[in-house]
Amino acid sequence: MRLFIISLSALLATALPAPQTTCGTQKYTAAQITAAKNAACNYVRQGTTAGSSKYPESYQDREGFTFHGVDGPYYEFPILSSGKVYSGGSPGADRIIINDDCILAGEITHTGSSVTNGFVGCAGTS
Repeated sequence: MRLFIISLSALLATALPAPQTTCGTQKYTAAQITAAKNAACNYVRQGTTAGSSKYPESYQDREGFTFHGVDGPYYEFPILSSGKVYSGGSPGADRIIINDDCILAGEITHTGSSVTNGFVGCAGTS
């Protein structure tokens, strides 16, 4: 029974739509977050990266986010203010975080971090 509950929880986590968020002053729709998550997931599953970039990249969570209780290991992947899905080049400041089961853990940004190359949570990520 316990395995069933754990499996059901994982299924629901992957089936729930991504919420919208704000990173700094940049707003992202649920559709933009889902598109970035799906692209990151495809790269993780294929063992490839976007263009000649390093993304999706292993994310070590040095900041100590709880990510809605989603367990790692984690990957970070850019989400772009242009609304396009990242395919290489400049990653910008904002990232989505998924785990190796492709479950969305949260969104983070360099914008507003007091630490060089550090991250802070976007709205809804702590």
